[in-house]
Amino acid sequence: MTENETIDQNVVDAVQEVSRRARTATVELATAGRARKDETLHAIAAALRGSSAAILEANAQDLQRGRENGTSESLLDRLALDADRLEGLAAAAEELAALPDPIGDIVRGRSLPNGIRMQQTRVPLGVVGAVYEARPNVTVDIAGIALKSGNAVILRGGSAAKDTNTALIAVLRQAVEQQGFDPNLIQGIDDLGRPGVAALMASHGAVDVLVPRGGRELIQRVVREARVPVIETGEGNVHVFVDASADPQMAVDIVVNAKTHRTSVCNSAETLLLSRAGEKVNREVLRALTRAGVRLHIDDEARAWLPEGSERSEHAVDPAAATDEDWSTEYLDMDMAVKTVASIDEAIEHVRQYSTGHTEAIVTNDLSQADRWTREVDAAAVIVNASTRFTDGGQLGLGAEVGISTQRMHARGPMGLEELTTTKWILRGDGQVRP
Repeated sequence: MTENETIDQNVVDAVQEVSRRARTATVELATAGRARKDETLHAIAAALRGSSAAILEANAQDLQRGRENGTSESLLDRLALDADRLEGLAAAAEELAALPDPIGDIVRGRSLPNGIRMQQTRVPLGVVGAVYEARPNVTVDIAGIALKSGNAVILRGGSAAKDTNTALIAVLRQAVEQQGFDPNLIQGIDDLGRPGVAALMASHGAVDVLVPRGGRELIQRVVREARVPVIETGEGNVHVFVDASADPQMAVDIVVNAKTHRTSVCNSAETLLLSRAGEKVNREVLRALTRAGVRLHIDDEARAWLPEGSERSEHAVDPAAATDEDWSTEYLDMDMAVKTVASIDEAIEHVRQYSTGHTEAIVTNDLSQADRWTREVDAAAVIVNASTRFTDGGQLGLGAEVGISTQRMHARGPMGLEELTTTKWILRGDGQVRP
């Protein structure tokens, strides 16, 4: 469906009713203290654990349908839940409960010369819409963050995870209702299909902000067509630059982790930049990647550093010649582009040309090179001597995350509790009038 197609009025009315119920549900939440919200988050964690069998059964149905439909392995990995991942979602809800409540925080305040006392205070955004693909973890993460930050959520998780999301939303709503809140703080619209997404994007005034999470096509469609304000989360064409001064073992550990720890996520490294002067460290890194089973899309110069004969492992995959298309590809799989650069200047220029502004890392033992990287590379997260997998709300102590914002306005990087708030100005006077 495109912005020029007519949306069925019944779907429009349905989304408007969902939005109305969400707005009404925020009224009581706005007056709830931290203790009550935290108790509800603990109830959500307990409910997820108590309903694990039903949730995993629903997820198995989604996975089976995905395999029958030829869904890619990377998408299936994002879709899959198991006991450990489900426990991680429950633990994330408990971690959110342990974090400070941002609502009511004073951003700044002072007394004006005329005696008026001014405060800028954090308040919820309101009704948050989320559109995402095959990411059932997002259902729980966004619901938890929204609850703690005083917002209601409308969730569209896509057909690939429909059974899982239906089960999760039912569990979340029941837990919220048992704590005395309106369950319409958490609602899903998967049953409205693609027309429901179009109606949600057109709900200016009914939905306060829309957060898309998924591939480039989904995100760009929402950015292009939505009449609702959008917080753009980004695809991750993530780079790691291995400087010639890098410690070989550190470089191996970081690059392999950044690429292989979980390939289907947006903070997985997709392009490796190797300094021409770092032959020793380059050989070590490329040998480790091939042993890990990564298929390298490699330029001619770096190909000379590839392991041969006995250095190759049984998991090694034959490399491919790098093309210009590889430099802009988010593989989300066991593939990685490899380019040789003459200097940090060339590495930074390559990143400027091809980066999606998500995460960019350097491995170096040269402080001046590290400083240049942090000053001159523009991304939501810039990393020195650590894996790109740390661009994550949980890893950065934000609890869960709504997404990784790659825009420059309002929120950038992992979006936690504060990123789902806005501010209002409170002025307290004693009779002042403007002259």
